[in-house]
Amino acid sequence: MKTIRILLTALLLSTILISSCSDQHKKPAVVQAQSEIKYTCPMHPQIAEDHPGSCPICGMTLVKKTGQASEGSGISLNTVLQPVNSSVISTIAAILPEQKEVSTEIKADGYLDFDTRTFNNIASHFSGRIEKLYLKYAFQEIRQGQRIFEIYSPDMVTAQQDLIYVTTHSPQETGLINSARQKLYLLGITDAQLKHIIKTGKPFYSLPVYSPYSGHIHDAPHSQMAGPAEAKPASDYANNLPLSIKEGMYVEKGQVLFNVVNPHRLWAVIKVDQSAVAGLKLNQQVKITLPDVPGKTLYGKVNFIDPFLKSGEKTVAIRVYLDNMDHQLMVNSLVKAQIKTGTAKGLWIPRSALLNLGRTQVVWLKNGPLYQAHQVNAGRITDTAIQITGGLSATDSLASNAQYLTDSESFIKTQKP
Repeated sequence: MKTIRILLTALLLSTILISSCSDQHKKPAVVQAQSEIKYTCPMHPQIAEDHPGSCPICGMTLVKKTGQASEGSGISLNTVLQPVNSSVISTIAAILPEQKEVSTEIKADGYLDFDTRTFNNIASHFSGRIEKLYLKYAFQEIRQGQRIFEIYSPDMVTAQQDLIYVTTHSPQETGLINSARQKLYLLGITDAQLKHIIKTGKPFYSLPVYSPYSGHIHDAPHSQMAGPAEAKPASDYANNLPLSIKEGMYVEKGQVLFNVVNPHRLWAVIKVDQSAVAGLKLNQQVKITLPDVPGKTLYGKVNFIDPFLKSGEKTVAIRVYLDNMDHQLMVNSLVKAQIKTGTAKGLWIPRSALLNLGRTQVVWLKNGPLYQAHQVNAGRITDTAIQITGGLSATDSLASNAQYLTDSESFIKTQKP
């Protein structure tokens, strides 16, 4: 009997000892389960690892995960399992839109060109042969009143002889004399030449012709030479080539011989994107810089807005008239323009907070621990800010960097405002 009691006591002690050892082994297991998930990917919160490393999706370095559900952070399993193309868990800084008035401007590129309002043609008033030519090459500078060529014209000689005959043999016929004088005036003869003809009684067989304009000389567009010589196209402005008109050539009455361009007046042709045309108005201030001439700044205003949209282009051309008295501006030089368009009141956010998907503009609204993709309507754009015209209120909290939260492998799914 005594032996049975000893055996029972030993069995009871063994049971207690085994139970105690079992409890000791269970407690570390619980701690291990609670601390099993330690690292996650900032871009893909569904990735959870118990060791540091790289994200298997995007390759980003895993970071320590804080605020786990088991630690009472408030993030439920349903929150973590939201699709990444519409919801993202992130600790990125949140901002609020600002209701304010912002100075707006348009930035655009363009080039310099001749002011075609200064183009003037020199045409022959009568048919004849070029006896002497004082212009030799394109871009040669001429002044108003400068002799440019001498021409022999049978019609002009006949008209001079008629005036000499009337003034010599019928000085009392003032009507005939005035008609003869008027005919010579219309043919382009000067008052000094007319007085010389009457005084000497001799006609000009080689009549000097003077330039009525000042500027640079060029071949006339589409000029055609009389006689057997073939038509030669006008020289390119960029090529300092000899002129098409030569000594000994015959020209026809009304034929355009030269084109005179004023190099002191240019205009800048600025290409403005269609999205910014609504803010354009005449006489707006324009600041122009030349990348090829550091430190050179020009100021002007919007003098002309092209009323036509050229096929295949997505820009509208405007013109800014410029002075080039110092000849520092070169035609075809590239320019950059800043056009002051006034101010705009509204709701503004940083440019980094908006993601442009082409036809859709997206921001990430903060909803508790989540950032959710949300479609908005954008208005004017400055260097640092974007005006929001719809889909957002001043009390909405949104991510400061929309691009950072976007998964490049996903399609953004939003709700329209």
